[in-house]
Amino acid sequence: MNFYTKEHLFYCGVDLHTRSMYICVLDQSGQILLHRNLAADPQRFLDAIGPFRQDMVVCAECMFSWYWLADLCAKENISFVLGHALYMRAIHGGKAKNDKIDSHKIAALLRGGMIPQAYVYPAAMRPTRDLLRRRNYLVRKRADLLSHIQNTNSQYNLPVFGKKIAYRSHRTGVAEQFPDANVQLSIKTNLELIDHYDKLINALELFVLQNARDHDPQGLHLLQTVPGIGKILSLVILYEIGDINRFPSVGQFVSYARLVACAKESAGKKQGTSGRKIGNMHLKWAFSEAAVLFLRKNPQGMKYKKRLQQKYGKSKALSILAHRLGRASYYVLKRHKAFDMKRFLSN
Repeated sequence: MNFYTKEHLFYCGVDLHTRSMYICVLDQSGQILLHRNLAADPQRFLDAIGPFRQDMVVCAECMFSWYWLADLCAKENISFVLGHALYMRAIHGGKAKNDKIDSHKIAALLRGGMIPQAYVYPAAMRPTRDLLRRRNYLVRKRADLLSHIQNTNSQYNLPVFGKKIAYRSHRTGVAEQFPDANVQLSIKTNLELIDHYDKLINALELFVLQNARDHDPQGLHLLQTVPGIGKILSLVILYEIGDINRFPSVGQFVSYARLVACAKESAGKKQGTSGRKIGNMHLKWAFSEAAVLFLRKNPQGMKYKKRLQQKYGKSKALSILAHRLGRASYYVLKRHKAFDMKRFLSN
């Protein structure tokens, strides 16, 4: 947890919503100079904080509508802090809660150096990152449809399809295997949706591959030297990281990527783990996917996985492999060196 501790003359807490915002401005002594409800309009916000802009920091909680406020502050050369939503919820919990109280608490925490920071992702890279996240959403929806077809086939105890129906050429005649007309229509609906998702996903991937290479071509190439990380996964990882230098150590990176379980301990007694939902779920997915792909057509990788299974058990082997791939990717980007399989397998 990183706190914002820089000192300013004025501290502005913003309780931000889609169409409204409640702002509170404090001076160094904690006196309230402005406490007002405004429409979520850039000009009205700038007019309100105008008298305090010479040395002010603005803070808002990390929620879905923070983009425009962060971009506005960057454009106007105003310091901006993005508060980590999960950590802030634990810190400023109270008996009464409303927008006026919340904005004051945010400003007070900011003044006291107790605002837990979230990363303000660069505006230039943000649309591509969000487009890649949308692509992952469509892929999951497509996978749900394929799973429904397989489950329906099992419900009626019909013979297995024999081939992977994820490929379009293997989906011919799948619906006709079901004797009931209602089930056939249900399966045909799924198949038509899958075909539509295929077109959307292919078009989206082509667009991203053509337009996202200029961000960090060297980093993109280096990530693809890691077995299991291809064109799309390398883009997902690169755009979710943003800047690898924001992670001073590999431990902080794998923690952010949800690849380690954080210990929960008090008075020398271990009470399990915590913080599983704190971090980047998209990086967690990417490295978990990479761990599975790492084993394909990779005899050395399969041997390494068997070693992990013998030592830690089957359930933990893939998780450990994903963790190791996360660490390897960190060093690949940090040191600007290609992946070394021999070194990876020797540890």
